[in-house]
Amino acid sequence: MRKAPLPEHLRKGSFSLRAADKAGVSRTRTEANDLVTVSRGIRMHLGSEASGADALRAYTELDDASVLAVASAARMLQVCLPVWLEQDWRIHVARRRGFSMPRRVNVVGHLLTLLPGEVIEYDGVRLTSPARTWLDLASVLAADELVIAGDSLVCSHGPDFPRPREPMCTVEDLRAAIARHPGMRGIRTARSAVELVRVGSDSQPETRMRLHLIRSGLPEPVLNYVVTGVSGRPVLWPDAAYPAQRVAVQYEGSHHNAADQYLRDIRRADIAAEHGWLEVRVSKFDLAGDRPAVVGKVRAALQSRGWRAR
Repeated sequence: MRKAPLPEHLRKGSFSLRAADKAGVSRTRTEANDLVTVSRGIRMHLGSEASGADALRAYTELDDASVLAVASAARMLQVCLPVWLEQDWRIHVARRRGFSMPRRVNVVGHLLTLLPGEVIEYDGVRLTSPARTWLDLASVLAADELVIAGDSLVCSHGPDFPRPREPMCTVEDLRAAIARHPGMRGIRTARSAVELVRVGSDSQPETRMRLHLIRSGLPEPVLNYVVTGVSGRPVLWPDAAYPAQRVAVQYEGSHHNAADQYLRDIRRADIAAEHGWLEVRVSKFDLAGDRPAVVGKVRAALQSRGWRAR
């Protein structure tokens, strides 16, 4: 017997039996062999290659109280997480206190005090807001990992950048979240980390680089700095800058190994020199160890431009 076709919105990802009922799909159809039971009350079509919101949507369709939280909300928001947490693909589902704890296979359940504005809909899925997600991460992340997560949420670039970027939230939003939940787990880590969150860091290595520099006693670099040419047009966008000494620090990730990117990097260094800037190129090896080489590289560059420690 030919199976009745599923509505398109159910075919492309996970769906709850509740959603199937609303779409008029019979329970007999939801037990057909072209569907897999992902979890109790959740199905997915065998041909689906869903990821992200499509894969997780059903977990917030189970009832009106369930939201994605902690690591699952962070992944949806594309927060920079440490490798150990990125590799933990258990699904974090929360309900407000007063409801029952979410309990099902491969799900980490949470009961949270969620205040107005701390639950949003993102890409069709209910989850904790960016600032609240960051605050919940304070219970599982070390301080520097939380700074990196915060940097990724508040990062923005203006219209003078090749790829402008809007922040998911602001540093003020993070501070406000801390103030609203003074007694929650991880609050001391959050209070320490928020003091080091800055706008303008694009990646985890860039944040680690900045933390190494300031902890070594070097001046804190300026992020989101734009070098302009004689015409007033932007010509250079350093990852970190020391404008007084005209020192530009650039972190080179693995994508810089490509031939075309390597040529662009050479051109960028030439442009820096043409405009009186000294470029310091940093790789992952310069960030390793207890005494990372990036500190010596940047200190030498600053000293060559007249900077002296006080």
